[in-house]
Order: sequence, then structure tokens, then C-alpha cells
Amino acid sequence: MPAPPAVPPPQTKAGIASAEDGLVVLDGPDGVAVTMTPDAATRTGQNLISAAEIAERQRADKDRSEGQ
Repeated sequence: MPAPPAVPPPQTKAGIASAEDGLVVLDGPDGVAVTMTPDAATRTGQNLISAAEIAERQRADKDRSEGQ
């Protein structure tokens, strides 16, 4: 059985969003591009902000538990 693919490292560069013909285009690192409806883009943005807040708390908790 082949080994599972390696997980790529997290991105440190933000994507760039633009509005084109009533749609939202998100250009990400390494040529990643996603086109969304305004509603999908709004919900994605809200989900990203929520997840980022949780991830920041997780990092802070980990740093505290490691004595940093």
C-alpha cells in the first residue's frame, strides 16, 4: 500500500480577494484560485476569522503549557 501524501506546511502568505462580474475571486499562494458567490465568500470569511481566533488561543495555550 502506498504511503499517504505528506501534509504541506502551513501557508504564511495571505490570499488576495477581488470582485469580478458579481463574483469573488480569491487568489492564494502557489497559484491557488477559488471563485465564489458573494454569499459563499462572506461565509468563508466569517469561518476563516472564527478558525483563526481559535487557532490563536490554541497557540497561546500551548505556549503557556510549555512555559514560553
